[in-house]
Amino acid sequence: MAEKDELTESLNDLFTSVSTMVKSELQGTNNHLELLEKMNLRVAEEYKGFGDVASGLRVFVEQLKSKSGSFDQYVQQIDAIEQQVTDFEAVISVLDNHVSLLESKVQSLYQQPPTSSNN
Repeated sequence: MAEKDELTESLNDLFTSVSTMVKSELQGTNNHLELLEKMNLRVAEEYKGFGDVASGLRVFVEQLKSKSGSFDQYVQQIDAIEQQVTDFEAVISVLDNHVSLLESKVQSLYQQPPTSSNN
């Protein structure tokens, strides 16, 4: 009977050791899963922050587009004014040439001796 008690005790020790080993493995796995969960939560928080930033950037870009659209009207007006100034400069150039020509004619008339029409 001593052999049976010794075998029973050895088997009992074996099952206890296997049970402890399985519990340790399960605890290690559980610890890994808890760590992964914490990491996932942290990454989710960061991505949520990125989403908020991206959303804010989208709103900012839309505001810039809206503002630049209102500037288009002024840019068109400036372009029209610039074209009018260019046309005006061309007219002034023609008038300047005409005035120069008239000045030359007037000077030439004053430089010529008067012709006598009494003879």
